[in-house]
Amino acid sequence: PPAGLLQVVKQCVRVPVFVMIRPRGGDFLYSDREVEVMKADIRLAKLHGADGLVFGALTEDGRIDTELCTALLAVCRPLPVTFHRAFDMVHDPLVALETLISLGFERVLTSGCDSSALEGLSLIKRLAEQAKGRIVVVPGGGITERNLQRILEGSTASEFHCSARSARDSGMKFRNPNVAMGASFSAPEYSIKVADVAKVRTLNAIAKNIL
Repeated sequence: PPAGLLQVVKQCVRVPVFVMIRPRGGDFLYSDREVEVMKADIRLAKLHGADGLVFGALTEDGRIDTELCTALLAVCRPLPVTFHRAFDMVHDPLVALETLISLGFERVLTSGCDSSALEGLSLIKRLAEQAKGRIVVVPGGGITERNLQRILEGSTASEFHCSARSARDSGMKFRNPNVAMGASFSAPEYSIKVADVAKVRTLNAIAKNIL
């Protein structure tokens, strides 16, 4: 997020705010210039009150980029750091988990190397068992109020990640149907994704009942 968003969020909420460091979409193989951007973004996030950082980086053969992660972790410290769902694109998740532990990541976000946390549930549980408390394994990917209980119980996870979003219609009265501000697969101009308070409350209630 831009520094302005982080500043405003920090003024509005009391929960810890972890900032994702991701200079672009696509893969997790970064150029030297992109690494410069990531380091600069980490410094800005720390300056504007981030409570933790989130990033991920891989080598071309699908392994954790230990050299780059070590360099970025050094810039992040003393804040806690989470390795995001780049983990789901690794060649060997069990080996990758040990690498993250040795590097000093506090958390890893994963869908169990599948299209959703529900489909990757068996691997998430295996990762949590392997971790033995050395790193927090956080299920994420397609988690909703309909499947959260099954995922928490099936993975033995103590934390989870989800967007809890819903679509809200734009307040625009005048609309030009002939122009799209982006590629055809991008979000419609007149629909806005927002955090859904009702969903958040429901998910929290489910989690508290289980945990």
